[in-house]
Amino acid sequence: MAYGTVNADLMTTSDGVSSSGLYGFKNRIINGAMVIDQRNAGASVSASDGTFSVDRWKAVVTVNSKFTMQQNAGSVTAPVGFNNYLGATSSSAYAVLTGDFFCIGQQIEGFNFADMAWGTANAKTITLSFQVYSSLTGTFGGTLTNSAGNRSYPFSYTVSSANTWTSISVTVAGDTSGTWIGATNGTAVQIRFGLGAGATYSGTANAWAGTYYNQPTGTVSVVGTNGATFYITGVQLEKGSTATSFDYRPYGTELALCQRYYQIAGAGATGKISGTTLIGVGVQYKVPMRINGISCTLTTTTVQVGDAFVATPTTSSASITYLSLTSFSAQGGAYGFEVQIGGFAGLTASNTTILYTNCLGLSAEL
Repeated sequence: MAYGTVNADLMTTSDGVSSSGLYGFKNRIINGAMVIDQRNAGASVSASDGTFSVDRWKAVVTVNSKFTMQQNAGSVTAPVGFNNYLGATSSSAYAVLTGDFFCIGQQIEGFNFADMAWGTANAKTITLSFQVYSSLTGTFGGTLTNSAGNRSYPFSYTVSSANTWTSISVTVAGDTSGTWIGATNGTAVQIRFGLGAGATYSGTANAWAGTYYNQPTGTVSVVGTNGATFYITGVQLEKGSTATSFDYRPYGTELALCQRYYQIAGAGATGKISGTTLIGVGVQYKVPMRINGISCTLTTTTVQVGDAFVATPTTSSASITYLSLTSFSAQGGAYGFEVQIGGFAGLTASNTTILYTNCLGLSAEL
């Protein structure tokens, strides 16, 4: 290509797709097709506040254990073009109190939303689209809110046929008021799909409000019916006033996007025995994470020393030290950390190398 000319292969249309058929980051939702499930591998989890199901999607609730979440719950056929969905199932017929709310949602990082310019006179219109399937019918709702929870847009939509996939599109004029996180690694906007809310957290539909509302007044309460189901997939949030085709990304790309917030690590990491009860090891991130101040939990209890399996660890050290991987010369210039795992007995202090299986869950979630 000569200088001063335009390469048609690099041109993009208003919906973010290039003329060559390759998409950019049109969809600001990560794992909107519910494909990645690193934590649970398809298992059901009870919805406590902050509990994640499929990657990037968590429960936000005032009362725990009122519904369960699971990738492909109920084993229904996903809508055309999709293989997976996130399902919520009510665990009882719960009478929602005035100060209650229940939802599943995702938080979008500031770096991925700053161009929307919310909180300014140049705020951009966005369109939220998704596929939904419920055992209940009627007017459902959700919300868009800022990180402080003092600006919200409770949106409504209708499910007319039970147990049928329905395509939904909601267009929202960008908020010109309030404080919205810009190009940082904090939370820019929270997207939540309501499963029930009391009067305190229910407001006027399809209008910006200077407080937190979980869903519009009078919308369906999924948690109010025992065994009621709510399934969702194909979630897309994009710039503009029209919903366009779902932004399918390669599996490896979607996984890496998820791993910025959560990843399972430890395979092939080496370290040494420290005393008779402690193992220390350096771990490299698979992709750079959102922050260095991650939390670390054990995801499995098998640790290998040489060729012999040793006693299972029962706890991880409360002290995790983050290091530049230049300290581990063989592992390049990305970032990682050093961690200690305790709870062993009868180890021989030495420089014996340790091989971990994938046993550490690393979280830098918003």
